[in-house]
Amino acid sequence: MKNHSLKRIAALSFLAIFILFACKTKNIDGEELGKANLNSGWPTNSTFKDYLGINAFEWNFASDNVHEQVDESRFNVIKSFSGIRHYLDWERIESIENKFTYSVTHSGGWDYDEIYRRMKLANKFVLIDLKGCPAWLLATYPEGQRDAENVPAPFGLDRKLPESYIKQARIAFQIAARYGANKKVDKGLLSVDTTVRWPQDKKNEVKVGLDYVNYIECDNERDKWWKGANAQQSAEEYAANLSAFYDGHKGKLGKNVGVKNADPNMLVVMGGIANATPEFVTKMIEWCRKNRGSKADGSIDLCFDVINYHLYSNDAFQHDGKASVGMAPELSNLRAVAQQFRAMSKAAANNIPVWVTETGYDVGSQTPQRAIPVGEKSSLVTQADWNLRTALLYARSGIDKCIFYMLDDVNLNSNVQYSSSGFINANFSKRPSADYFLQANALMGEYRYDVSLSADPIVDVYRLKDKKMYVLAVPDQIGRSASYTLDLGAMKHAIVHALQIGHNEMANKTVDTINGKLKLDVTETPVFVEGY
Repeated sequence: MKNHSLKRIAALSFLAIFILFACKTKNIDGEELGKANLNSGWPTNSTFKDYLGINAFEWNFASDNVHEQVDESRFNVIKSFSGIRHYLDWERIESIENKFTYSVTHSGGWDYDEIYRRMKLANKFVLIDLKGCPAWLLATYPEGQRDAENVPAPFGLDRKLPESYIKQARIAFQIAARYGANKKVDKGLLSVDTTVRWPQDKKNEVKVGLDYVNYIECDNERDKWWKGANAQQSAEEYAANLSAFYDGHKGKLGKNVGVKNADPNMLVVMGGIANATPEFVTKMIEWCRKNRGSKADGSIDLCFDVINYHLYSNDAFQHDGKASVGMAPELSNLRAVAQQFRAMSKAAANNIPVWVTETGYDVGSQTPQRAIPVGEKSSLVTQADWNLRTALLYARSGIDKCIFYMLDDVNLNSNVQYSSSGFINANFSKRPSADYFLQANALMGEYRYDVSLSADPIVDVYRLKDKKMYVLAVPDQIGRSASYTLDLGAMKHAIVHALQIGHNEMANKTVDTINGKLKLDVTETPVFVEGY
């Protein structure tokens, strides 16, 4: 399914407030941000390419007529990004209960082996987001209550018990065994449907340890209050769900249940929550404390390796959760919320990584998530500026990975939020957002954020061994520019890299410094500088 509902901010519980008070962070508006010290205090091991992921579907890889092959022209566009979060409907792999197909699937004819293999060869990450309910599971629900986004457990079971989610946890085991790195999985625990749909159809085979995928996510936005009781899980219910998905509730549900029982090294990402407050996660942590106990080192035995939330930059935080227009990332609450999640992870979750797996902007003229035209810039160019600056913001805020929503549009002409957030056009040509990501990844994808020298204009320093890259941008949305003198020390020369629309590489200009200093006119479009 290609639609997502409005993300809203709700109040924090007492426990979350206590944690956040202990690791004090503050919601700050744009004016305060301009004066703030931008250094996050939350160092990560992430390189800049970790902030340049994209949400995508299997049909983004294949032509409309040949599902089982990767279309090279489309794949070249996907390679603009560092990796994908793959929305994988459970139905695709297990369209009939206990009959698994991958290469090719009997639902849609997709070849996931080939898609993931190509991503691995291109050095691109894959996060499989296993989501939705197959028709055979929905059949347990009464007619009129069957929705693919229902809770992934048969109707009537106790949602607070891990065993209620064993069916989903079994397919998680199968996927992790096939696409993970563990080659010693007992093949007797694996199953594929070897029947063919027609003569000469490709037959599925059992495979283990292909080592194509490092990350798997348990469903999507399980706090979906907007879908009603059949679809919404409480934090405690989702924690029970995750405990089964993670390791079969510490192995109690069987050898062929849970990701970790197939590949202990595959990272399990909690489903991104739509309500971007730490409260939901702190309740999950408390459930783990009560129901999973502690590890040998005394830390809580969590059933997830990565904290994950969704947040889109708009004016909702100023208007009681109701967005009317997108907002430049530095002027919104993105950074403050990121710091709250980082503080919570450090205080209560063993300081595990924090990811944002949905964020971005529409280009439709009426949606409440739209990027606005700025001066002579169209909304497409503003979208590119804001998306790239969002990646830069999360790098300096201590978030470990950022994945944008999404590769293509749902409906460019729709007024519904998130319908026109695509990085590409309908003909698969790149929009400026994709151009910018490709160019930034090529220039400094392997660099790591180090420090910020200035808040307005923002001046970030990235490092790769003994090399430095400076990234400068004005944190505004009115077409403002600012002068900044960059001190390059003993460097006599500098290369100024400028983003270009419609190109695969930045424009480069070599200039001389004056006693190591370089005066720059900085705009709302990031510029990249390295000295030599």
